[in-house]
Amino acid sequence: MDRFFKLKENGTTVRTEVMAGLTTFMTMAYILAVNPNVLSAFGSGATGMNWTAVFIATAIAAGVMTIAMGLFVNFPVALAPGMGLNAYFAAVILSSQGKFTFQMGLTAVFISGIIFIVLTVTKVRQMLLVAVPDSLKHAITVGIGLFITIIGLKNSGLLTVAVEAASDIPKGKYTDVAFFETVFHIGSLKDANVVLCIVGLILIAILMVLRVRGAILFGILLTTLVGVFMHNPDGSPLVNFATLSGEKTTWVPDLSQMAFGHFDFAGVMNAGIISVIATFTFVELFDTFGTLVGTANRAGLMKNKEAGQKQVGKAMMVDAIGVSAGALVGTSTVTAYIESAAGVAEGGRTGLTAVTTGVCFLLALFLAPIAALIPGSATAAALIIVGVLMMQSVREIDFQDMVYAIPSFLTIALMPFTYNIANGISFGIVTYVILATVAKLGGKGQYRVHWLMWILAILIVLRYALIGGEG
Repeated sequence: MDRFFKLKENGTTVRTEVMAGLTTFMTMAYILAVNPNVLSAFGSGATGMNWTAVFIATAIAAGVMTIAMGLFVNFPVALAPGMGLNAYFAAVILSSQGKFTFQMGLTAVFISGIIFIVLTVTKVRQMLLVAVPDSLKHAITVGIGLFITIIGLKNSGLLTVAVEAASDIPKGKYTDVAFFETVFHIGSLKDANVVLCIVGLILIAILMVLRVRGAILFGILLTTLVGVFMHNPDGSPLVNFATLSGEKTTWVPDLSQMAFGHFDFAGVMNAGIISVIATFTFVELFDTFGTLVGTANRAGLMKNKEAGQKQVGKAMMVDAIGVSAGALVGTSTVTAYIESAAGVAEGGRTGLTAVTTGVCFLLALFLAPIAALIPGSATAAALIIVGVLMMQSVREIDFQDMVYAIPSFLTIALMPFTYNIANGISFGIVTYVILATVAKLGGKGQYRVHWLMWILAILIVLRYALIGGEG
């Protein structure tokens, strides 16, 4: 095992890797419950998809592709159906009033996966590693850290978003128009989920300060134990033991319910399918790039640039295959997960971390009721802590040089504020191309704009102009 995964070479051990893999699984296990809810329109089957079928597809796709990432790439990154893209998938079906079926949606995802395989084989995706400047790469890592933090804050209720009437309505011709503004509030301590998240933050922070190995994992477990004695405002238990015998979370998976190979290639000719495929392709392209680079930087795998870029290139191929494979078994876009940073933070450096996570996903097929016991507040606390760790890359950004500082800042700011990784990367690329070109024309020859950056900048502008900011 040491020779296969190169444990000593990467300064790690079997125990560390296994603990890291378990931590990654614990921080992203929520997808096992969330993805089936989203794709089936919150269990109602409104999209035509079956909750149990999606649950099984989620576990199998995440398990198999994560193990593949570990065995073939030796990379500590896990894959699973991506949040955001699954919501877009469901929204397109629901808003089409029956014109766009889930079979057509799975076909669109499958086609986008084929596109990624072609882009990876031709090494277009790998060129991003050379084309994007280092400051922007580190900005992506920081931005993802803030994005993870926002996810944790929202999932726990520590951060709430409300749309309220504006306090000072402009005078003039707009006096009869109702103005509204989005307001962010701190969560109420009357909410048990908020309290439990705070408890989790404190527990994980203490364990990390004491340098306890597996601090995030043990923090999640201890937080869950505390949650056993807490209740929601409606009186229901925070840790619901009823899931052990629930109808949806059965102990033995019924594989016959899977939507395996449910494609509709004839339907892809319908109006709107091109924009759907384009959205899946665009968002996944930058989401995966950001996740892989951010995680690789955090794990120290990019110190040797040539070796790191080669490894990330291989990871992109597994990710590309995962997109089509996920659609084949019946789920939306499978992608590299930013929560993998939790395992890396616990010392995960090799594919053994990913293999451990993948095995956990496959075991979850039979232990779904137990996995469902862990409250979202427990994993939310872990995500917030991971955000702290990923912020460390901010010191690698050259904020003294405005050519790098402004694109890096926009990358960092727009990811959490627009709740979209691709938006941050897109604005960072476009602004860098503009500023570096202007600086070079002004006689500062040290700035280089790779030809691929020009192509990406043009595609980004066209994407937002023609398709908009959905996804």
